[in-house]
Amino acid sequence: MYWTKASHVMAGKTGNQKIIEQFLADGMDFMFGNPGTVEQGFLDALAEYPEMKYILSLQETIAVMMGDGYARATQKPTLVQLHSSPGIGNAVGAVYQAKRGHAPLVVIGSDAGVQYMNMDAQMANDLVAMMAPVTKFSTMATSSKSLLRTMRRAVKIATTPPMGPVYVCLPMDILDEINDEPVFPSCIPSTRVLPAPDLIRQSAEMLLSAEKPMIFVGDGIAYSGAIDELTKVAELLGAEVYGVEFGDVVMDNTHPLYQGTTGHMFGSFSHPITSKGDVNLIVGTYMLPEVFPNLDDIYAPGAKVIHYDLNAYEIAKNHRVDLGVVSDPKLSLAELAEAIEAMISPEQMSIVIQRIEDIGNAKIAKIRREKEIDEKHQGKNPLNMAQFSSVLAGKVNQEQTIIFDEALTSSPALSRYIPPQAAGQYFTTRGGSLGVGFPGAIGAKIAHPDKTVIGFSGDGGSMYTIQTLWSAVRHQTGAKFVVCNNGSYKLLQLNIDQYWKERAMPSHEYPLPFDLSYPAIRFDIMAQSMGMDAVRVEKEEEILPAIERMLADDKPFLIDLVLEGDHRSEWVKVNCSH
Repeated sequence: MYWTKASHVMAGKTGNQKIIEQFLADGMDFMFGNPGTVEQGFLDALAEYPEMKYILSLQETIAVMMGDGYARATQKPTLVQLHSSPGIGNAVGAVYQAKRGHAPLVVIGSDAGVQYMNMDAQMANDLVAMMAPVTKFSTMATSSKSLLRTMRRAVKIATTPPMGPVYVCLPMDILDEINDEPVFPSCIPSTRVLPAPDLIRQSAEMLLSAEKPMIFVGDGIAYSGAIDELTKVAELLGAEVYGVEFGDVVMDNTHPLYQGTTGHMFGSFSHPITSKGDVNLIVGTYMLPEVFPNLDDIYAPGAKVIHYDLNAYEIAKNHRVDLGVVSDPKLSLAELAEAIEAMISPEQMSIVIQRIEDIGNAKIAKIRREKEIDEKHQGKNPLNMAQFSSVLAGKVNQEQTIIFDEALTSSPALSRYIPPQAAGQYFTTRGGSLGVGFPGAIGAKIAHPDKTVIGFSGDGGSMYTIQTLWSAVRHQTGAKFVVCNNGSYKLLQLNIDQYWKERAMPSHEYPLPFDLSYPAIRFDIMAQSMGMDAVRVEKEEEILPAIERMLADDKPFLIDLVLEGDHRSEWVKVNCSH
């Protein structure tokens, strides 16, 4: 039946209207999406709700990753709209990335209708099954009597820690039906749970008995707002702190006790770190999120392990734990700090003070050595990332700047000069997928329009989602973009170096599929073709003018930063032509 506007109002509201009202009731007033035919009635209804702002992307992956950036910056349920089977298929990798990072995405995708589901027609597929492996919850609304109830359940699941993306399939005929369900906000249950006092006491006793305490943390720290509590516990123990699985800031990187990350690729890198301590405290993460993890015990023989996390699944998932507690990181660490403070002796405190001084001095010396190496690149071409980062650091107000860092191999030089210090200030890629750096920056900028947001990506990673630049211009979103253009998949080159080393193979020429130098990609020209101002930087004297131009206003801008790289364009021409 075709509804005129008048008969539409008289007969009541359809699911298309009511579900938008439900989203708005849950505080979701941005929708990141890519439209399709089976969503036409739903998208047509958007005109009646101007408070719902639709952020258009040119491919489904970008919609998910923009939503991911927005969700990270707000820690609120974030709406993403996808098309049917082909659209879901395009987005699966990006949704997986959001799942590994616990982003509270509420992903909706329409289907032609329940009435057509047995026809095996064009675009037909089991959408719920397609999304189940990469979401926290995947379901379908099958009745107009339970449309909003189903959506509220999904919102609750997405935003209850451990947070994660959910998917709800919305068949077109269910949305077209008159809907009589009431609209009211979804209930998000509190998970602010404290450990029992005796568990806090046991933890404090174990940690105070340590000669070499170690702390390993993840995004649970940032999400629960526990940086201050973590820092106090670390300072009371004189414990080194390492980030394990995280995409936000888990501790002020300039603090003497923060030692960086355990890595994400090789157990051979993390094992010397995880085996240092005699008592290990793990909070808000799991051990360990590596591609090639160590299959043996990762701790020192006889070392004790304490694990606090809101996600019971992650405790002792892969490695032994002596004391596991399902509890809120912030409240747990606050109680633990209080217990340690009450129990620590003057002699122990003296040892802790000396330990902090020694750890801090070693960190200062390490950073000094790295910057001395950086200085050797000054005045030279081709450019090194440190030449750019050092200049940028002098031009931005870090408290008013958000970095979305997918620079990967250029990241160490970036964070060395602009060190992450507070949660919500510096986001990094996670989940192993490429392409989030630029759309994530747009999501963060939409969440914080008053701040300077700069997205960094490599030449390889940015090409996964380069259409993002079009969305930034269309929606007048003043995020800034920097392509770290080294003409290669540099990370793969570094990883194969490790592969050769582990197998005692001699180093040789990198595989040609790692080489992106031919044909050369002109990111500045691509950005200009999508309406964005851009500049290409190849020499040191071009860096400062480019940065000043980028920061001069609140319009989107791209810098194509050409960096030194290991590539052989002439060899590619000959050997890759067919």
